Amino acid sequence: MVTAASEKRRILIVDDAPDTLELLRRHLEHAGYRVLTAASVAEGVRVLEDSPVDLVVTDYKMPELSGLDMIRHVRDNYAETGVMMITGYASISGAVQAMSSGAEEYLPKPFTEKELLDAIGHALEKQRIRRTAARTRLEIPSARFGLMGDSDAMCEVHRVIAKAATTTATVLVAGESGTGKELAARAIHYRSPRAERAFVPVNCGGIPESLLEGELFGHVKGAFTGAFESRTGFFQAADGGTIFLDEVSEMSSAMQVKLLRVLQDLEVVMVGAAKGRKVDVRVIAATNKDLFEMVRRKGFREDLFYRLNVITLTMPPLRDRGEDILLLARHFIERYAGEAAKPAPRLSDRAAEVLLEYGWPGNVRELENVMQRIVVLSEGDVIDAPDLPSLMRFSALRNAGIERTLAEVELVHIQRVLESVDGNKSRAARILGIDRKTLREKLARTEKQ
Repeated sequence: MVTAASEKRRILIVDDAPDTLELLRRHLEHAGYRVLTAASVAEGVRVLEDSPVDLVVTDYKMPELSGLDMIRHVRDNYAETGVMMITGYASISGAVQAMSSGAEEYLPKPFTEKELLDAIGHALEKQRIRRTAARTRLEIPSARFGLMGDSDAMCEVHRVIAKAATTTATVLVAGESGTGKELAARAIHYRSPRAERAFVPVNCGGIPESLLEGELFGHVKGAFTGAFESRTGFFQAADGGTIFLDEVSEMSSAMQVKLLRVLQDLEVVMVGAAKGRKVDVRVIAATNKDLFEMVRRKGFREDLFYRLNVITLTMPPLRDRGEDILLLARHFIERYAGEAAKPAPRLSDRAAEVLLEYGWPGNVRELENVMQRIVVLSEGDVIDAPDLPSLMRFSALRNAGIERTLAEVELVHIQRVLESVDGNKSRAARILGIDRKTLREKLARTEKQ
């Protein structure tokens, strides 16, 4: 019988006995779980590479590699995946070994269907508690800076921010426009030892090329016509703190060379000055373009790319963040209702469905603007589907807008195919008519954007 707890949970069964595999598969699918199977540890390892799961159920005694090897592999590589061992060779020492290796549950054979499902439920609950605890440790500090959400994609963002904040390494924040790249940069800065010093954001694409050098590095009196006095630049202003170079991909080749020199020498030369000045600045750069592809096409300096790309943080598009969309929508509704001194309206179920189905080409920025407009104009206590912009309602029917590049459309199709085969990359590659290597390359290119 399908339950709310079991629905959509993915379980991998690893057992060398075909009859046992089939029996377990039937029991678990009947209970509402999505089941993958493997006849050996080696096959189970390959399945995990292609299809992330919530729980691995493994037999103990198997040829070549045992269930303990499977448990250790999962614990070493998949921190949020639960593990349960079943065996016909029950013993106290075996149970101790399994649990000390990282298994959530240990079930001796023979067992009833109820005993199996109870053990599965206990293992998944322990896995859920561990995952929630890990996410809580990562989310709360970053949430203070506006980075809300508990989707898998955002948990990875919080994890990278927490790691990056402990170092002085240069960070490259990638992601589409409106995904919150500056918020991520601020979170890194204000969680770092530099938090008491300045955070200086610079929009490199918004400053004319002729002025950018002087704005970044400053100029001395008489350096050019109109330079009636010396003026420090953004790098000097950020001394001891962090400078955030947004749209770094818009820099000209000449400016890229000068920025590279600053990163190498840790000093800036003011326009018109003969000598450089040492600065202690942590650099965080951001782009909504594929810098790796720009390097390949000679549109961005390779040496500068590697200087900037010490730590990579990729901000996920809103369409890939699932229930985060509703979390953010309600947050913006409450914020703008409070500003307007009016009760916060609630979202109807149909309005929520439209928000989840819409493609959000403008990402979080677009969602905020939509919620602000609706709150300002609404007079009732419920936001329903007709209250949403017509473009959003109509596009939700097809879950994709026409204003997308060919690469974006291709990515959406790949993601849909992967979802239809439960994340199995081999099957997805066959459906797409490409080999697994090509599929991996396309997904890898997407992750670098």
